[in-house]
Amino acid sequence: MKAWKYDEYGSVDVLKLATDVAVPEIKDDQVLVKVVAAALNPVDYKRRLGYIKATDSPLPTTPGYDVAGVVVKVGSQVKGLKEGDEVYGDISEKALDGPKQFGTLAEYTAVEERLLALKPKNLDFIQAAALPLAIVTAYEGLERAKFSEGKTILVLNGAGGVGSFIIQLAKHVFGASKVAATSSTGKLELLKSLGADVAIDYTKENFEDLPDKYDVVYDAIGQPEKAVKAVNETGVAVSITGPIPPPGFSFVLTSDGSVLTKLNRYLESGKIKVIIDPKSPFPFDKVNEAFAYLESHRATGKVVIYPIP
Repeated sequence: MKAWKYDEYGSVDVLKLATDVAVPEIKDDQVLVKVVAAALNPVDYKRRLGYIKATDSPLPTTPGYDVAGVVVKVGSQVKGLKEGDEVYGDISEKALDGPKQFGTLAEYTAVEERLLALKPKNLDFIQAAALPLAIVTAYEGLERAKFSEGKTILVLNGAGGVGSFIIQLAKHVFGASKVAATSSTGKLELLKSLGADVAIDYTKENFEDLPDKYDVVYDAIGQPEKAVKAVNETGVAVSITGPIPPPGFSFVLTSDGSVLTKLNRYLESGKIKVIIDPKSPFPFDKVNEAFAYLESHRATGKVVIYPIP
């Protein structure tokens, strides 16, 4: 099969499109998915740069966590999925601890049934591929922060892949009383359209110097020292990019198909929208260009690869 892979850590230049990669074998609890679309996440390039080499699976690596596709084969212990099911998910249960060697930037990928969910009926494969890692990260952080109805939240980088879901989940699923978010000037209207009550232009204002303080500050960009300054007396800050001082905590998501299944009704009702970067989708033979674009930090929403041969 065709698959993107790299034999050494490094820049975008280490990525190569191979045509002779073996189709993965499935274990008893796995299904084989014909990949229709895949999405890129910052963890993909951080992994390729060697940031997690101590806990990574062995090289060569086929990158990719997020998948949307069709089940073509099922293992003997698979109970809920069958051939022909349209599914989506993040194929690596622990993003930084032994992520799968054979990822989603390939014609086929093998994945445990428990990490997948049925694709929402109203979404196409491009939209579905853009969801798993980002929306589960957004949801898990809100859960860990004990976010609940009536609370207030500030989202740093509200126009990003994770940030756009934090705003919508906080507002439409958790019942926030006030959602504030930061972005650059051109993305302020997007923040409001997602449900932000307050849109802060970080090119003109320092959010940490503003009088408003929040029950939760969710740092989806990497400004931990500033994030904790916007927390109220009883509040907490959440970081997904690394260590953060108190009263903050950081975490790495655990992929979980049951979370996607739980959120499907909000997706199918249209309450939660998927933001795809306007340059997406990138075709399969332009994966290296898609990575270079993602690494430029200019993307709005998600960078998706489609079609996959």
